[in-house]
Amino acid sequence: MGSSRLIDRVRGAQQRHGTRGGPGVTDSEEFARIKKTLHAELIESLDFEQVMSTPREELTSRLRATLSEQVETRSLPLNRAERERLVEEILDDILGLGPLEPLLRDPEVSDILINGSDKVYVEKRGLLQKYPLKFNDDRHLMQIIDRIVSAVGRRIDETNPMVDARLQDGSRFNAIIPPLALDGPHVSIRRFGTVPILAEDLVATGSIPRPILEVLRACVRCKLNIIISGGTGTGKTTLLNVLSSFVPEGERVITIEDSAELQLQQSHVVRLETRPPNLEGKGEVTMRDLVRNSLRMRPDRVILGEIRGAEAIDMLQAMNTGHDGSLGTIHSNSPRDALSRLETMVGMGMSNLTDKRIREMVARALHLVIQLERLNDGTRRIVGVTEIVGMEGQIITTQDIFTFEQTTIDDQGKVRGRFRATGVRPRFMKLFERYGVRLPPDIFRFTMPV
Repeated sequence: MGSSRLIDRVRGAQQRHGTRGGPGVTDSEEFARIKKTLHAELIESLDFEQVMSTPREELTSRLRATLSEQVETRSLPLNRAERERLVEEILDDILGLGPLEPLLRDPEVSDILINGSDKVYVEKRGLLQKYPLKFNDDRHLMQIIDRIVSAVGRRIDETNPMVDARLQDGSRFNAIIPPLALDGPHVSIRRFGTVPILAEDLVATGSIPRPILEVLRACVRCKLNIIISGGTGTGKTTLLNVLSSFVPEGERVITIEDSAELQLQQSHVVRLETRPPNLEGKGEVTMRDLVRNSLRMRPDRVILGEIRGAEAIDMLQAMNTGHDGSLGTIHSNSPRDALSRLETMVGMGMSNLTDKRIREMVARALHLVIQLERLNDGTRRIVGVTEIVGMEGQIITTQDIFTFEQTTIDDQGKVRGRFRATGVRPRFMKLFERYGVRLPPDIFRFTMPV
């Protein structure tokens, strides 16, 4: 269909809706067809050898100028804002990730979930909501997926229908396509802010009260081994970043992650990342491989983005052999579940150990489990700080130091409750005294409503 016919159809749509450049124009099929025509004309006019040799910023500027000229020379029934939107959408399709670009530029979007070409959900401020964004069709969505995975040297097709990758901004990308996904391609993007969330931010948002923060600051300084436990999206990596910021500047820190997310501010940091197998199934480097290698790199601290497999045995052995102050996260719903998962993962790495021996290893290695939850109103809070006390018979004994108790949900849908200290004086206070750390005596007897 020619451009003149497309313009006529847009004008017809404008007359039907009664306003020039109203919502009926930008949301209509005619607008999409005009966009498609201009997109095709721009592609045909490009010299791809010149494109490959032109810096990205200069190329963007040139294409924007060319597109703007094309739009201005046509009598399109669009207002200024709609013409700018048309130019930006075409540029996003050519140079970026198409319809995803506006979401990737929005700092409030933390998760992007795509269920086929016509259903997109985003998470903002902890709440999941449907987003008015659609791809042209499944083929269009597949083109965006291919663009992402090919940029990192990966492939996705019927023989390899699942892929994990990382976007340029560090976001974690996962895609699964037919035949495994029955309703078209599905994409999940976990985003991480470019500006790290600081300890004071967590206090300001009510995620953690200051007394608990000061105790955790002291725990990190005094080299306690700490595991952060919680479900998906509860803020484990965010809290791990905050706790890592308490590591003294002079120490050598090695971070190990499946997908690099941590944003440590210290100067002496070594960042390691696992590698998946290549197309031939070779070249994989696992978390356990990196943990073993890191212990030969003279670390003062080892920080694991997530403990999820046989690397648990090497991490616990490191904690028990002089690498104090290690940090990590684990998926679980309670501190007791976290300990049970660790036992299972150690058993995966060393099946010849008895259950009692594994529990003794866990009890000797760990000092603290911090439990996180995402509450009904989308807020993320520390709901428990639990000390590992030791063993009684065949059971690992623990004691809660701090807890969060939910009392109600108010008329605005906000969760109300209170942080409180249980009154138990933790055993690691003796370690604080050795390091010269002094805390107010009433810090383990406070109550704070939220």
